[in-house]
Amino acid sequence: MHINPAAARRAADIVLGVGVAAAGCVAGAQYPADRWLPFDGWAYLLTVVTALTLMVRRDLPVAVLLASCLGYAGYLALGHPPSLNFWVPVIALVSLAAQRAPRVARPGALLTAAVVLYSGLQGGVSLLLASVQAVVVPAVALFLGTNQRTLAQRNADLARLTGRLARAQEDEAGRAVVDERIRIARELHDVLAQQMAVITVQSGLARYVYSSDPPTAQAALDAVAGAGRDALDELRRLLGVLRVGPDGESDAPPLRPLPGIDRIPELAERIEATGVKVRTHTQGAVRPLGPGLELCAYRVVQESLTNVVKHAGATRAEVRIRYLADRLLITIRDDGPGEDGGQGTAHGNEPAATATGSGLGLLGLRERVKIWNGVLSTGARPGGGFEVRLSLPLTPTARR
Repeated sequence: MHINPAAARRAADIVLGVGVAAAGCVAGAQYPADRWLPFDGWAYLLTVVTALTLMVRRDLPVAVLLASCLGYAGYLALGHPPSLNFWVPVIALVSLAAQRAPRVARPGALLTAAVVLYSGLQGGVSLLLASVQAVVVPAVALFLGTNQRTLAQRNADLARLTGRLARAQEDEAGRAVVDERIRIARELHDVLAQQMAVITVQSGLARYVYSSDPPTAQAALDAVAGAGRDALDELRRLLGVLRVGPDGESDAPPLRPLPGIDRIPELAERIEATGVKVRTHTQGAVRPLGPGLELCAYRVVQESLTNVVKHAGATRAEVRIRYLADRLLITIRDDGPGEDGGQGTAHGNEPAATATGSGLGLLGLRERVKIWNGVLSTGARPGGGFEVRLSLPLTPTARR
């Protein structure tokens, strides 16, 4: 059951006021009547009224302190014995210091000290003892109340900070969603662009030689079917990760390992089906790298070769992979003119397909490479053709 904190505090104050009033009346009635006036109706009334002011000590701390000091002083002035109602002004001072600034609480402490001194003198103690009480008791009450106020302020600051952190987490979650959408779109582009380039070129070739060279057309259609199957497999992998079952777990089938450098020769074979001869060369000590680094390298080669098919008008391409002690260097070159605005040619002089690039692929690659602190440079070669150079640092993290 949920309990309202404000109602609980109100109930506690009521219990405190009633309890102090009852205790003060019981204790006051036990004092001998030979030194002080009998604990009569006025004594009961002043004791109860003074103590019951504590019921509103959180709402009216200044008024409660003034009323309790006045009530207790009037009780003593009538000649009644000091009793447990001595603590009412002290409790009121604690409440005042807990809710008001020191500039308000300190005058209240001086008023309480005066009442405590008067109570000590009326109780028959020495002036020295009464003075010590008048200093120590309000000082302790002021200290306790100030600590309560400091703690409450810290809790309020912590609550505000928690709220700001919650809002910051919400903003970060929103940014994460956007980043994840961008990442998924980039993966979809990397997966589909190369396969669709193969399908486009091969379907154009099949249409062109359908009547004149049926075996070539059949081979081109087989390449289209293979590229389509590969594209569907990759799409199932990506979409399977996004699909979540009722229990919150992905219901996708087991995933194949992410593509890496070892699959670049397979990629080259698929590109060769479009009519572009691709040669791969590897130098240095081949060693496994981290899966993220491997995927980054693979995607750069994939996008570069896809652009060769779609835009360069090239007939040959070369992929060089160099494993150095602290870096991985990959160079992709082609022999295309690179100045035809994005038209690619297939077998012979007849254009099999055309495609216009948006440049978003290379932009996505640069963002991917930046994650691994790598460098990606692209540009035309002096002797003709186009070149893409990738340099990835092989840090201890990257080698895992």
